[in-house]
Amino acid sequence: MNTEEITATFTEYFQERGHRRITGSTLLPPPGDPVLFTTSGMHPLTPYLEGRPHPLGRRVVNVQRCLRTTDLDEVGDPTHLTVFEMLGTWSLGDYEGPLSLEWGYGLLTEGFGIDPGLLHATVFGGDEHTGPDTSSLEVWQRLGVPVERTVEDNWWSNGPTGPCGPDSEIFLWTGSTPPRSTPTRDDRWVEVWNHVMMRHRRLPDGSLVPLPQRNVDTGLGLERLASLLQGRTSVFECDVFAPWRLLVPALWRLDEPSLRLVCDHLRSAVVVIGDGVRPANTDRGYVLRRLVRRVLTVLWRGDPSRSLVDLPEELVEHTLHHFRLSTGPDEVRGVLLDEERRFVRLLERGRRVLARPRFQRPLDEEDLRYLHDTHGLPRDLVTILRPATGPADGSPRR
Repeated sequence: MNTEEITATFTEYFQERGHRRITGSTLLPPPGDPVLFTTSGMHPLTPYLEGRPHPLGRRVVNVQRCLRTTDLDEVGDPTHLTVFEMLGTWSLGDYEGPLSLEWGYGLLTEGFGIDPGLLHATVFGGDEHTGPDTSSLEVWQRLGVPVERTVEDNWWSNGPTGPCGPDSEIFLWTGSTPPRSTPTRDDRWVEVWNHVMMRHRRLPDGSLVPLPQRNVDTGLGLERLASLLQGRTSVFECDVFAPWRLLVPALWRLDEPSLRLVCDHLRSAVVVIGDGVRPANTDRGYVLRRLVRRVLTVLWRGDPSRSLVDLPEELVEHTLHHFRLSTGPDEVRGVLLDEERRFVRLLERGRRVLARPRFQRPLDEEDLRYLHDTHGLPRDLVTILRPATGPADGSPRR
């Protein structure tokens, strides 16, 4: 199955079980949400999880694009992306966790044809605030799926306060041997689907109070599932990255980790720009700026003459179309190239500052603070300019 077929299979399965499909929102969370970007499908639905009636009823399903800045340093491994799509289902005060898990098992094994013997589950084992999730444990035992109990790994929250609850995660074995060990002990078990029994609200003092209704919130990463169903070893080899893996290596010779980072960050930048964000020194704009400048840093490390002017328009168009964005490719390319020019000017100024006698020795924390506060040179940029390799070896093409 390609990603479109996976999405159709997922949504149709739950529509047959009374779920109404809702349109996914942009990467920008609703007003009042403290996060910079939508990190999960539940963000746009928070008011309904807290009791407001949803206009389409108590069972909904959708596909939501998400961005997680916490995963930036994980990008390059087989499973993490900065921008990704999340397949989600919700019971808004309707059915509870056991039925959700049974349906999830049915879709994975029957709808997607996954061998039940390759599945493993984890459940919440209980802590000083809440008892163990025995109902989920009983479901997995009845279905014959091995199950592991954890504490921190199986408690989902949207932050230090707010809606939260125990979750049960479903893992798929990706090793070349028969399944062994457990998800917490062997990283060949890859998480594919999380079912959250969202029943509580955590208060600022750390205590828990019941939500007005007992909800179920599930999330399944589309690209991760696609890579597993397509027999690929990483999310960067699933079908949505096919144009990137075809065109980028022909344009810029990169090792595999660098190729993954460049493809991920450029693709993510296109989506962020398409959702209306522009580079800035704070908040969402800084995340976009960081994505673009990390790409340029990697490209210039191998060849200072490389430029985003060479980015194929086909890749920009493909990404905008896939994420259903109306922003034109010329506008996106204009933002990228303008940010490249700004970065070139900052590098030139940074070199002049760092050439001063004061900085011809190892830099300490006081130096780094001074460079940031006085000259606007963040730590990551200083580390680019100081090594013997990288953009400091030459001036990138304007």
